[in-house]
Amino acid sequence: MAEEFYRIKRLPPYVFAEVNALKAKARAAGRDVIDLGMGNPDGPTPPHIVAKLVEAVQNPKTHGYSTSRGIAGLRRAYAGYYARRFNVELDPEREIIVTLGSKEGLANLAQAVTAPGDVILVPNPCYPIHAFGFIMAGAAVRHVPIGPGIDFLGELKKAVQHSIPAPLAIVLNFPANPTAQVVDLDFYGEIVDFCRFHNIIVLSDLAYAEIYFDDKPPPSILEVPGARDIAVEFTSLSKTYSMAGWRIGFAVGNERLIGALSRVKSYLDYGAFTPIQVAATAALNGPQDCVAEIRERYKARRDVLVDGLKLAGWDIEVPSASMFAWARIPEEYRGLGTLAFSKMLLERANVAVAPGVGFGEYGEGFVRIALVENRQRLRQATRNIKSFLAGRNDTVEARRAERVPVAAK
Repeated sequence: MAEEFYRIKRLPPYVFAEVNALKAKARAAGRDVIDLGMGNPDGPTPPHIVAKLVEAVQNPKTHGYSTSRGIAGLRRAYAGYYARRFNVELDPEREIIVTLGSKEGLANLAQAVTAPGDVILVPNPCYPIHAFGFIMAGAAVRHVPIGPGIDFLGELKKAVQHSIPAPLAIVLNFPANPTAQVVDLDFYGEIVDFCRFHNIIVLSDLAYAEIYFDDKPPPSILEVPGARDIAVEFTSLSKTYSMAGWRIGFAVGNERLIGALSRVKSYLDYGAFTPIQVAATAALNGPQDCVAEIRERYKARRDVLVDGLKLAGWDIEVPSASMFAWARIPEEYRGLGTLAFSKMLLERANVAVAPGVGFGEYGEGFVRIALVENRQRLRQATRNIKSFLAGRNDTVEARRAERVPVAAK
């Protein structure tokens, strides 16, 4: 029993665990750590959604098993969202399934469609489930470099050319986590043409569809004619309505793939608690002012972070979408590596970020900074970082220590 289980052996050590352990130690010591590491929305769920949950949960008829495909009203509401937002008409019965967040949906579809040894193309750096959902399903993952200055379509074509056996599927994620990269509909058009020609399934993660800061909203791959022949799109209410802990997401698109996911889920779960699904329906069918407010909140935070880091001498690329900034570490620290820099930022500036290498080897040299603290806290974070980059330790704890007389220490 001493040997690790087969699937566990395929999972590497969790890079973020090292920073998380240091963060926990710092907080246990009473330090005021500003945590910009995890993409966990800090704002409350809009009141009208919470009120609908409370109303629904008071009905005893909602307390039993739900359905793994999701209640019909919620699937219809999501079809309405796609029609309004993307001008895409979906069949709620055959082309939409409710998932326990987009993460669960992607992992279970990987189980449904993957045979041992299948090749899956995954961007690198990427959100970990994009690769490890398939690794746990027994696939061989081929990484496709992505990020600033990289021709992703060119890299994708090379990966397909050199993959043996031919790839089964490719994972896309725009707006991207962690890089915040966005693409236009022409990009998706090229992807669809290429993947239809090579008979490659496309799995598109569109979790950040509503967190954008430019005038033009991010598109859906399903807007491209013929996309439904090969594509499924995963979305979530987590960021759009600050409902991360509610675990409501969706998979939509190709009927055969949605059917495969539905069959796997029927063995694994009975769906989300019905009152949560009722409240999610109210979110989609109700007033959407809250979505715009949440979007503006992240935009204001982005501006505070970018401006503050610029004053600190750390110029970063301004993200046009998502709740993250993908920041190349300052030149003088690049020799340390991303993980060591992240640890140093925590130790000397009381700011926690996610080391880029945790999202894949092509994330080395970057950190992901999440916009999950209010503007005042972000200003404090950038002041701490400015002092750190200037060679000073100017955290609250350091200033407090300086005020303590030597005899009292």
